[in-house]
Amino acid sequence: MTTDLHELLRSLRVWDPETTTLPPFDPTTAPEEPLPLFTEWFADAVAAGETEPHTMTLSTSDEEGLPDARIVMLHGADGDGWSFATHATSRKGRHLAARPYAALTFYWPVHGRQIRLRGPVTVAPAEEAQTDLHVRSTGALAAALTGRQSEVLDSLEELAAASEEAWNRASREPKAESPTWTLYRLRPDTAEFFQGDARRRHVRLAYRRQAAESWTRELLWP
Repeated sequence: MTTDLHELLRSLRVWDPETTTLPPFDPTTAPEEPLPLFTEWFADAVAAGETEPHTMTLSTSDEEGLPDARIVMLHGADGDGWSFATHATSRKGRHLAARPYAALTFYWPVHGRQIRLRGPVTVAPAEEAQTDLHVRSTGALAAALTGRQSEVLDSLEELAAASEEAWNRASREPKAESPTWTLYRLRPDTAEFFQGDARRRHVRLAYRRQAAESWTRELLWP
């Protein structure tokens, strides 16, 4: 039986009330800067049972300015920025070396919420990257030790052998270091909070950085 993509698309609903609750959002009560609001919305998503709320889309551009995007994991957010990690030798690592500016997108359908961040990206000190890696799971360390991210793979058997070796080492040496593993921080120039509305009167609140710790806020048409 052939799957009809268009029929599947027409059968789907956006923000099904059986799984989604669209809470009200009064932007006049929003904090003066984005981090507290992000923390509040993130906690709401976790409490509502959102699946993997800490995953996000990282968008970069290559040396020619062509865009690319992939899903990565949020490692933290504080006054220094929103952090994530990857190998410096990976495709996104090379992009960030050439153009250290990126965007992050979070989408939490359980509340019809989206958060977009955009700004310069800096590299954390190497010791911070290794510390961050070592507080994660054995699987995360094994993946980092496997390395060669974004390189051409000859076969799945080659991957299995390298992964098995990395898992064994990670189990034996929980403090093993991965030299190319890098912790990055995106410090947003702009941050947008989108709250969906059943009547499509979506609320979009944009923060724009004016100085080191100063922000302006404005509403955007949905």
